[in-house]
Amino acid sequence: MSTLKKIPSFTELNEISSELNGSKVIFATDDWFAPAENLLKQEEPVFKPNVFTDCGKWMDGWETRRKRVPGHDWCIIKLGLSGLIRGIHVDTAFFTGNYAPRFSLQAVNLQNEPPLPMRDEDMMGQAASLQMWESISSLNSDKWPTILPMTELRPGYEETRHNFFPINFDQVCTHIRLNMYPDGGIARLRIYGEAICKVNANEIIDLISIKNGGVCKGYSNAHYGHPRNIIRPDQAMSMADGWETARRLDRPPILETDQFGILKVTGNEWAVFKLSSAGYISHLEVDTKYFKGNFPASVRIEGVLIRDDVLSSKDNINKIQWETVLGAEKLSPDSLHWYEKEIKGRGPFSHVKITIAPDGGISRVRIYGKIHTL
Repeated sequence: MSTLKKIPSFTELNEISSELNGSKVIFATDDWFAPAENLLKQEEPVFKPNVFTDCGKWMDGWETRRKRVPGHDWCIIKLGLSGLIRGIHVDTAFFTGNYAPRFSLQAVNLQNEPPLPMRDEDMMGQAASLQMWESISSLNSDKWPTILPMTELRPGYEETRHNFFPINFDQVCTHIRLNMYPDGGIARLRIYGEAICKVNANEIIDLISIKNGGVCKGYSNAHYGHPRNIIRPDQAMSMADGWETARRLDRPPILETDQFGILKVTGNEWAVFKLSSAGYISHLEVDTKYFKGNFPASVRIEGVLIRDDVLSSKDNINKIQWETVLGAEKLSPDSLHWYEKEIKGRGPFSHVKITIAPDGGISRVRIYGKIHTL
């Protein structure tokens, strides 16, 4: 059972198990009431009290039938981002009389995954076929290293639904096996960590991308959306899939612009990111897609070459001598902004600070360049 009273800091890391980051379920013993794919949804679970299906009560999570044969239920998740796991969040929301009483987690670095039968788009009402069982048995997943032993869960009431567990396992993981003992339901499985990726020093890559190892290290405000969203590899799905702050209360009663058309405001919001590797910047993009009435007036980007442990607090972040990468540039709504000639400092940088003024939201930032080799 989780003993953590507060939301742990590892939840600020990238959610490497999210379907939005490419993760998918490749096997589940049973999906009778609700398919295992729901575990990987980014959005919060919902409850629809009067919705039933031919299989029973509709639930927003993974729920198996009441087991009447030997064994227990389990599923295998292929992570969209292979990496180091630092912590997990098991959410049993709304599973009150039907939650899984216990669970465990196994993980492995699997380089050569054998061909497996495709799961149906909707597996509700089904169990794994004989072909699926025969194919998955070749993985010997029951022998994978255990990263969290059998542990009690709590029911999905608001005060007990959130179960957090730090993970101490310093091996790169590509696949996860989630075991439920013996059956029942879990709403969400959120696995937090850092993506590990081999990059070619001679290639131009997106240095800030989550898939290459970029990580958000701190921010001033994330009222409507976490800044880690802006480094996801694919185009944003909606406004909720970006970084959006609250409206600043210190903005002037009457707004004015300077000679360059930039709003004259004293306040701003910022987010700091560790790049995949220290690198030299060639060009960058700032995308305000979906942000039409709430885009920032301007953006500024700075960089620094430091050890990661220097960024241990907001005070340290503010004391760092940042070098200008991109001076204040005016932004437009729902638009992709591309910068190359405007770049002032090209690095090498290990970290970047993205500042928006006075507030608002952006959907993606791409920082392209080559890694710095000694």
